[in-house]
Amino acid sequence: MAGIREASPVGRSGIAKRWFFRGAVFLGLAGGMACLWYFVISAPVPVDGYVVERGPIVSETMGTGTLESRVKAAISPKISGRVATIEVDQGDRVSKGQRLVTLDDEEWQQQVEIAGASVEVSEAGLARLNADRDRALAVMQQADFDYNRTEGLFEQKTAGSVEFKKSAEALGIARAELARSEAAIVEGQKQLIADKKTLAYHRARLTDTEILAPFDGLIVKRHRDPGDVVVPGGQVLTLISTDEVWISAWVDETEMMHLHAEQPARVVFRSDPNRTYVGRVSRLGREADRETREFIVDVRVLELPENWAVGQRAEVYIETDRKDRVTVLPAKYLRLRGETFGVYKEGGGRAVWQPVEVGLRNRDSIEVVEGLEPGDQVVIPIGSKSSLRDGRKVEFVR
Repeated sequence: MAGIREASPVGRSGIAKRWFFRGAVFLGLAGGMACLWYFVISAPVPVDGYVVERGPIVSETMGTGTLESRVKAAISPKISGRVATIEVDQGDRVSKGQRLVTLDDEEWQQQVEIAGASVEVSEAGLARLNADRDRALAVMQQADFDYNRTEGLFEQKTAGSVEFKKSAEALGIARAELARSEAAIVEGQKQLIADKKTLAYHRARLTDTEILAPFDGLIVKRHRDPGDVVVPGGQVLTLISTDEVWISAWVDETEMMHLHAEQPARVVFRSDPNRTYVGRVSRLGREADRETREFIVDVRVLELPENWAVGQRAEVYIETDRKDRVTVLPAKYLRLRGETFGVYKEGGGRAVWQPVEVGLRNRDSIEVVEGLEPGDQVVIPIGSKSSLRDGRKVEFVR
């Protein structure tokens, strides 16, 4: 028919060949992938092994905190003044009673001199008052004698009433003068006491211009320099005692029932993470943080690093339990499937999943209560891209 072209046998054969070629390529690729997958899953996984053995294990509670001194003092003046000298610097060790800081004492020296002069004036005044009393006493004694003599004469009618009245008045005046002199002496004595106390006060303030170390210790910080004006409570130096230095560590409150004073502990400073220092629990805090649910445990450091600083961070590992001669496994070999703990054992060149029951554990080791025996070999894959599954071939490379 016109307008209709029939495909030639050669054309149909070319199409068939092209589809046959494409199919062959697809089957070839699929087969290659299958062979590659088979090679991957059948290739042994490089592993590291460990032979299970018996040994001791220690259960530990971990906390993070900072290095602090149990006894610390902010060295500050009792009086206001300008700093004249600071005789120590941070890092210096000092002894109790050693002079640390001096303030300008010129004004206090003047106050002491003024108060001393007031004491001298009061002492001189008191001496004068004593002399006045002695004179008043002599006058009173004479007036009393005259009165007694006049009274006898008056009774004998040899003295008139006017003379008798005058002697009585003179005696009264003399007695009043003596009483006034004695009152003045009491007042003078009190004034002298007040002046002496004022002198003692100014001398104490003069002494306060020298700030002494309250205990043996170490200067850890210097806050002021000569020439600075300081006020009571204004910190000049920070002094700590090195007799007892501890880590004030924050520990989760769930561990509270396992902790008590005098428990042994390990201390690891972040500045020296490859070394462990011996410690011991000194005291437990009695208040938990209401947000983090942690509480403070003070762990005394029995040995310090060569270089250390108050406030530096450290981890403490407090021993809460210990067992000897138990099946121990390094923590890195333990795996978790769902809610079941287990390990991969090596058996016939393959990884075999073995559920286990664990007991005590710490950062490095785990007690295996059931599921493993001494002599069993457990494995873990080497490298982040390697993984194990039950029945997978393994190859030891270490």
